[in-house]
Amino acid sequence: MKLATLKDGSRDGQLAVVSRDLAGALFATGIATRLQQVLDDWNFLSPQLEDLYTTLNHGKARHAFAFDPRACMAPLPRAYQWADASAYPSHVRRVLHARGAEVPAGLLEVPLMYQGGSDDFLGPCDGAVFADVAWGIDLESELAVVTGDLAMGSTPDAALEAVRLVLLANDWSLRSLVPAEVARGFGFLQSKPATAFAPVAVTPDELGGAWRGGRLHLKVATQVNGQRLGDVEGGAGMHFHFGQLLAHLARTRNVRAGAIVGSGTVSHDDEAQGVSCLAERRALEMIREGQAATDWLQFGDLVHIEVHDAAGQSVFGAIEQRVRSTVESHPAEAVGKVP
Repeated sequence: MKLATLKDGSRDGQLAVVSRDLAGALFATGIATRLQQVLDDWNFLSPQLEDLYTTLNHGKARHAFAFDPRACMAPLPRAYQWADASAYPSHVRRVLHARGAEVPAGLLEVPLMYQGGSDDFLGPCDGAVFADVAWGIDLESELAVVTGDLAMGSTPDAALEAVRLVLLANDWSLRSLVPAEVARGFGFLQSKPATAFAPVAVTPDELGGAWRGGRLHLKVATQVNGQRLGDVEGGAGMHFHFGQLLAHLARTRNVRAGAIVGSGTVSHDDEAQGVSCLAERRALEMIREGQAATDWLQFGDLVHIEVHDAAGQSVFGAIEQRVRSTVESHPAEAVGKVP
């Protein structure tokens, strides 16, 4: 099943079911108006949405309309929790190596994770607005999951059963602000602005064999201004699977339905696959050549992130965001309208 939240002028938008090919959509009116409602009562409401999804895919849904990603908010526009991990050791090693820093002890034993802001996510086509390019603007292509209720102390296997939806994210970073925050011992805060999400949330069963072992085994394609940054396999380089990440989060507290957990920047040891953020590209340049040649993002740059299945079909729809300045008069990117 594929779900999206459409802009309607409210904080939480309007829930819609989206066809498998992302061509059509149908409001979930009469079942639920918001995705959080479904997560709170998953066992009762999700089968009803599944029936609607089947009807839509068979072309028999009344009041269906063309799906427009520009009309979308993040699938869950604001969440009770956003915790982001760093589950790809190759990313951590490269970035630290370039800085001349030591790899943390226990990197492969205990997940790295921080608590991010979850009250103001960006939609897939919303402009990414910043005050100063000197902040070191960077994208981060990531995968994420949305959970149901998860009890404190849950095992990784039990935690994996709590995964309700899979997402594609752009976890924006302000690299020049990171060192000072981390040095003070309480970072990240200002260096991690609002995260953006692809338009469609997908249930694990919809992913077929690509979802296995708590990982998504599809390539995450990242472009900047139409130029390839990477096509990185999302499963092979992921050391901690999502069940392990969720269990880590739930070690000392309950995790409630609607929490989102990110994978961290998708990465792989195979350099031919490219990278999923500029920091990692710069790190590889510094390791090979002694200095970074790639600049951080500038105002006007366009970021495109997408995942395709084995048949070439877009799984989550695309994140397509332009970097904007706060001095511009532009609001978010085109909102779009639906019937």
